[in-house]
Amino acid sequence: MLFPTVDFAIFFVAVFAVAWLIRPWHLWWRVFLVLASWFFYGFWEPKFVLLLIGSTAFNWAVGRDLARMRGPEGLDRFGRWFLGFGIAANLATLGWFKYYGFFVKDVAGLIERFGVDLPLPLLQVTLPVAISFFTFHAISYLVDIARGQCEPLSPLDFALYLSFFPHLVAGPIVRVTEFAPQIREPFRDRVIDAAPAFTLIVAGLFKKVVISTYLAGEIADPVFASPGTHSALENLLGVYAYAVQIFADFSGYTDIAIGCALLLGIQFPQNFDQPYRAWSLQDFWRRWHMTLSRWLRDYLYIPLGGSRGSTWFTYRNLFLTMLLGGLWHGAAWTFVAWGAIHGAGLVIEREVRARNRWLRGTAAKAAGWFISFHVVCFAWIFFRAETFGAAWQVITRIATAWGEPSPAATPLLVAVIAGAIAAQFLPRDLFRRFEVTYSELAPAAQAAMLAVALVLIDALGPEGVAPFIYFQF
Repeated sequence: MLFPTVDFAIFFVAVFAVAWLIRPWHLWWRVFLVLASWFFYGFWEPKFVLLLIGSTAFNWAVGRDLARMRGPEGLDRFGRWFLGFGIAANLATLGWFKYYGFFVKDVAGLIERFGVDLPLPLLQVTLPVAISFFTFHAISYLVDIARGQCEPLSPLDFALYLSFFPHLVAGPIVRVTEFAPQIREPFRDRVIDAAPAFTLIVAGLFKKVVISTYLAGEIADPVFASPGTHSALENLLGVYAYAVQIFADFSGYTDIAIGCALLLGIQFPQNFDQPYRAWSLQDFWRRWHMTLSRWLRDYLYIPLGGSRGSTWFTYRNLFLTMLLGGLWHGAAWTFVAWGAIHGAGLVIEREVRARNRWLRGTAAKAAGWFISFHVVCFAWIFFRAETFGAAWQVITRIATAWGEPSPAATPLLVAVIAGAIAAQFLPRDLFRRFEVTYSELAPAAQAAMLAVALVLIDALGPEGVAPFIYFQF
């Protein structure tokens, strides 16, 4: 059920109305949101609701037992093994659905190189939407209980945490310590600050329906589908367009998700902070998909050893974290390459800083921005391309196909790409000031502005809306 659709609009209006009416009855409010979230998840394929319910029951039981095993000094040896069992079971489920075909094809290809004909069973495994996201939520819940950072939730509260529909299918990744306090206590009233929610939803719809969809159809999809038929300029614009497209697509989804959650009384953490204004790769990962970055840091990088060992071990941990972060995005070596590029870039940055060769000043930051932005764009080539061959073709066309006609490089296309990147440098509080101004308007004026904005988005957007890019993860 895509956000920018009539189906979701009808669903959300109904959910919001009922949730608002029953808000004083806290128990029924939570029960209703769990059932609504399961309906939302099962709208595409009802049988996968059983997978979500099974994951909920399993992780709640493991979390309850981990809390019982935890002593003043943490978990004993058996408790650590039990935690490992819980994490392994989650990863095994994720691996079966997401990586089985990838693994079997690669193993079969490797065996054939040695002249051995060993047919392996290649099953058609349907990937459930959002399995990566709710698996990460479940793992963080178990680890936080083991570390003593949170107490186990009731079955109902945990079901709501794991399945809450605004963040279920594509994030942001919300920690239990951020979510649970907001649903434990009954609401004192039914007042909702709607202005920030509406502005986020409209901004998200504009980014997804207008910007992302336009760039995908106009240049990004055609270029990556057939790089050889496009000039160097068109391939370069296709890469830039995809960089803007994936930001507009994913941050647009996040804006809508945060806005919908706000209308239901839940506040999510920020997930994007003008990432393309970053002046280093480290700065980029502090701004891009921030909840995933923090998850990888707290539940992968630090457990690997973080920066507590030698410089070499720190670099190894950093590189492995990004490598596994790339693999999390999809069962393909191109995603691993994307993670490796970022991992290598972060390692090089650290080494340069350690040798006190990191330039400072305005000109140096401008150079840092230029280099970092193009490293990110270079990595996006592998993220978007279906194969290494397709990625290499994009790169070689950019390097060699200059001087060829570029009919796709229209002034409007260039203006949209340049404008979207330039918008990353607007003052951070500009959007917040607009929220305040909007909230001070009379309700009738707010409704009129909202209606005009939605009509414009519908008019500027194309027929039909493609699924959000991060739905596949």
